[in-house]
Amino acid sequence: MPPVPHVAASAPADAMAKTLQEHGALVIEGFLDTDTLDRFNAELDPLIEAADPARSFVNPAVAFFFGDKTRHLTAMATKSRVFAEEVLPHPTYMGICDQVLGPFCASYQVNIAHVLDRGPGAEQQMLHRDELVWSFLPRPHPEIQVASIIALADFTAENGATRIVPGSNHWPYEREPKPDEIAAAEMPAGSAVLYLGSTIHGGGPNSTESTWRRGMHISYTVGWLRTEENQCLSAPPDVVRSLPRRSQELLGYGVHDAIATGGGYLGTVDLVAPADLLSEDGL
Repeated sequence: MPPVPHVAASAPADAMAKTLQEHGALVIEGFLDTDTLDRFNAELDPLIEAADPARSFVNPAVAFFFGDKTRHLTAMATKSRVFAEEVLPHPTYMGICDQVLGPFCASYQVNIAHVLDRGPGAEQQMLHRDELVWSFLPRPHPEIQVASIIALADFTAENGATRIVPGSNHWPYEREPKPDEIAAAEMPAGSAVLYLGSTIHGGGPNSTESTWRRGMHISYTVGWLRTEENQCLSAPPDVVRSLPRRSQELLGYGVHDAIATGGGYLGTVDLVAPADLLSEDGL
């Protein structure tokens, strides 16, 4: 099977972006340093323990997609300061999004961010392209999404490491991968696999008897698309007010201002950026 390219976290963002666009995916080793990883997991431990795999979903199809052996945490900006202040605006994410999404928008935003803890017996997730949630967008179109899974525990082929189809971002939509074209993104805790919205992938089966595979899924989209997770309700003003300005903007409290390039503006409140009203206690 074709390997998923691996790079060190110290690699330049433009080189990472080039590899991502060429292969559709890459693993960044050491994406989170040990201290950040430990503090993040410490915040998550009691929340994951209390999460119920049998939770409700928006419809049965989504419930089937995630399966009944996965513990979820959503609305992450309200649950983890490490996420909101350090992971969400991670400089590597920002550098890659600048390169991949920046040419096609005035600003980008977080689309969805949730922790997925896949338990023993979790089945292979259906292979898919994340960008298909925007099914009404005409094709072909430029890249609109950069997604990732951060390994918060070691990812192995046995415990459900994400399955990736390298190069599938260049394929016709009707082409389906053969078994020898699918790779497991095995990586140690703290690493991250990044992939494009056009890349075929899916959560792998967890064939272990007792090992849970904890990962953080986060994706960014061009700022003119509606997001999967309603960030302004998932992260309300009382929570977002104390976050760094960049985190506020990524969570939907900025404005997609394309006036300078002949476009319009999206996302204002009282014709100004919501983040400005946060600083004035106007929201």
